[in-house]
Amino acid sequence: MKIICIGRNYADHAKEMKAALPTEPIYFLKPDTALLKERNFYYPSFTKDLHFECELVVRIEKVGKHISPEFAHKYYTHMTLGIDFTARDIQQQCKENGLPWERAKGFDHSAPISNTWIEKSQINLETAEFKFFQNDMLRQTGQPRDFIFGIDTIISYVSQYMTLKTGDLIFTGTPAGVGPIQIGDTLRAELNGQELLHLDIC
Repeated sequence: MKIICIGRNYADHAKEMKAALPTEPIYFLKPDTALLKERNFYYPSFTKDLHFECELVVRIEKVGKHISPEFAHKYYTHMTLGIDFTARDIQQQCKENGLPWERAKGFDHSAPISNTWIEKSQINLETAEFKFFQNDMLRQTGQPRDFIFGIDTIISYVSQYMTLKTGDLIFTGTPAGVGPIQIGDTLRAELNGQELLHLDIC
């Protein structure tokens, strides 16, 4: 199982990160050990600047390679919400030294996801909205209609480079509003008003 994360898929997030808009999907991988399905997240000792990035997550349902965009919709049936945790201080060190970002993005439990999956037939991507709250304060609001690259485009693009397998997860990108977390925080995320994810930071 792979965790495939899409970067800069919202124009407002690219702007807040002072990054150029991509002309093709940008993706990176997290290992399966990054997955977390518990309510508690333990703040790692190796960072002092850990940021949340809430995202819509798609689960691949069958093996596919070189998938055409018009057939990509057949490769997923469910969606949920997840968080791409990023150690910004480590990420900055990596950037400054021209190094890969795995230490900042791929550490254990850096990809919490909900245990609840919603059938895509119940989600209209033109009207869907997810919200992320930190200590009951709204921090992020995302609408899939604002994606730079839609889900089918992402699936098709990634499958040109690597085989997608049943159970692979695609984190589709985060909207603006990312920020740091602290021990003692409570994080939660809703999709169309339904709470799917709840995390206590320990």
